[in-house]
Amino acid sequence: MFYFILTNIETMRKYILAIVIAISSFNIAHACQICGCGLGNYYIGLLPQFNTKFVGLRYNYRSFHTSITGDASQYSNDFNHSVELWTGWNIGKKWQVLAILPFNIIHQVSDDGVTNKNGIGDVAFLVNYKLLEKMSKSGNKNIMQQLWIGGGIKLPTGHFDIDPNDNDLVAEANTQMGTASTDYLASAMYNIRINKFGINTSATYKINSTNNDQYRFGNKFSANTLAFYSIPAKGVNIIPNAGIIYENTGANSLQSKQVAQTGGYLVASSAGVEFSFSKITLGVNAQLPVTQNFAEGQTETKFRGMFHATFTL
Repeated sequence: MFYFILTNIETMRKYILAIVIAISSFNIAHACQICGCGLGNYYIGLLPQFNTKFVGLRYNYRSFHTSITGDASQYSNDFNHSVELWTGWNIGKKWQVLAILPFNIIHQVSDDGVTNKNGIGDVAFLVNYKLLEKMSKSGNKNIMQQLWIGGGIKLPTGHFDIDPNDNDLVAEANTQMGTASTDYLASAMYNIRINKFGINTSATYKINSTNNDQYRFGNKFSANTLAFYSIPAKGVNIIPNAGIIYENTGANSLQSKQVAQTGGYLVASSAGVEFSFSKITLGVNAQLPVTQNFAEGQTETKFRGMFHATFTL
């Protein structure tokens, strides 16, 4: 049995690497003083189980701290909130469409004072195709496997207005509601479930284009693995989950020249729980950094969290 699971996981891993694409995580628009972590990336997590379609709201929270090396008087604490209206449709047995519209709220406290911004972010659409679905049985173990691949587009619906000559260009760019660019996403997601236990592995690659201000956010790769367990109770299905998240963001550029101290990577731990009541699902997720490197260590990602309420049809 153990050999069977490992063999199938290895096969799916090769599929994912061969496709070199991504979902996981629709994340919110986020700011940091100098790192240029990039706007408009998205984090999905565990998708709600639905037969035809779903609609819901998600709340995302992220926090950052920046302190300039050698000059602690130059600092920034960033608190970023996003409320997302999201929906999904199953089309037949093979296709799935997702859409997300975020409303972003940015609160920044720095040596320059307090900055508050809010507004509609960049809307995104994704289309997934079920490449593989396999049901099997081993002894008293029911095994289900799925492999989804997909792609999407992010449209420049969020406000973006910068001064290319500003000395704080990166900080200014990161506190915009959107990127002002049309960007593209590729995705892959593999699920394996053995009775009540399951593992969800997904990857996302986001390709950013240059906007009209000749500013381009770095491409971003995200991958995560979540293990979960279904606990049926009276009137509710409880699904605790935990896992690991990896993100790698490329450097930003202005007029085709690399912007200094932008890009980096993050590894974070994740833990959460989902509550499913018939057609309503409530979920909460918390993420804490394990290791990271942005702006040569001058910017640190702090606590991140998400809550969602979803109604399935």
